[in-house]
Amino acid sequence: MKLENEIINIVRDVLVLGDRADKFNTTTALMGDIPEFDSMSVVAIITALEDEYDCVFEDDEITADVFKTIGSLTQLVESKL
Repeated sequence: MKLENEIINIVRDVLVLGDRADKFNTTTALMGDIPEFDSMSVVAIITALEDEYDCVFEDDEITADVFKTIGSLTQLVESKL
């Protein structure tokens, strides 16, 4: 749960969502449901995650399925730790 909360905070900060992200959880949809979430946001979030967790995401790991929900994004990060 700690990792998930950290990822929610990163998404909040990158997308400048403020308190709109307070109710985010594992099932919160990202791509297609949050207007601010576009292809440039994907790059910014990946960069922030790589910096925060000192890891590298390969191009073939960055798919629409990864950005479907907070939970799917958390799973990708967990696989790198």
